[in-house]
Amino acid sequence: MKSILIAITLLPMALLSDAFAQQKSKIYLSGYTYSTKQKTIGEVKVSGNSKINNITIGGADAASFKISKNNILSVSKVNSDVQSLEITLTAKTSAGSQTAGFKIVNDQFIHNKVIAHRGAWKNTGASENSVSALQHAIDMGCEGAEFDVHMSADSALFIHHDDAIQGKDIEKTDAQTLAALKLANGENLPTLADYMQAGMKQNKTKLILEIKPSAISKERAIALTHKVMDAVRTLKAEAWVDYISFDYEVCLEIMKLAPYAKVAYLKGDKTPAELAAAHFYGLDYHYSALQKNPAWIKEARDNKLTINVWTVNDEAVMDWLIKENADFITTNEPELLLKKLKK
Repeated sequence: MKSILIAITLLPMALLSDAFAQQKSKIYLSGYTYSTKQKTIGEVKVSGNSKINNITIGGADAASFKISKNNILSVSKVNSDVQSLEITLTAKTSAGSQTAGFKIVNDQFIHNKVIAHRGAWKNTGASENSVSALQHAIDMGCEGAEFDVHMSADSALFIHHDDAIQGKDIEKTDAQTLAALKLANGENLPTLADYMQAGMKQNKTKLILEIKPSAISKERAIALTHKVMDAVRTLKAEAWVDYISFDYEVCLEIMKLAPYAKVAYLKGDKTPAELAAAHFYGLDYHYSALQKNPAWIKEARDNKLTINVWTVNDEAVMDWLIKENADFITTNEPELLLKKLKK
């Protein structure tokens, strides 16, 4: 595995991206949720330029779905007590057949602006970016819980904010060593699978997945991005996950791999118009970037971008962003923000 990783990091980034993309075509949807008011889920698509000739639906809940002649998937039976339905889709294309499984989620996701930064940890006793911090954010009724993903030396995915933990550089440490580490609250350092599987037990709080830039190379950041997207597909977690990153090329790679994905950029060095031109879902900037460029709020709205702001712990800044009707506010104080929004 280490030799494979070394070979990957020596490839030019463009060739690396093409090499991954050529591995196999994939089926994806333009949407992954339904509700009693929204029975249309989205269009079935395949990566590449292959034409879809026919689509069949299989799996445990196939009888609850139908597909139109123009490849639009919709739900025909809605049970509001069911969290998600499982299906497989087989697309016969000009390049052959592709089959993939999906969880289609009953959309009961909360819309209250509150994104718990690294989960709800500061006032709960949980360690930040832990599964218990995620669970506290869910129990509070936050719209989303943000978390950070790194890749180990042998290409395993772990949740942690900083590049290093307990003196160990995550990118240069093997998975076995990292998996044995304990957080301050006694939990093990969570893997991406641990974290997402916990989050997928509910359909109220979104999982806001931040792909961290690599300190080693751009190529390694792209490799991390592919590993993350493969993990999301394997877990069938598409309906739960939105994406953010400080690395602009990582954001573009996410959109290339998953054109359905909701991706927001963190660094604050692009205008809303530039992000819109690149087909971003939104911007996710530090509040100081919007204070310096207040016209960006209107520009973002004019370009149909969502506005997320981080990391907002000051009451006055919260009040300003609530007044400006920011779509999302990322905070270490979700309890305070929730209280303000209920007034």
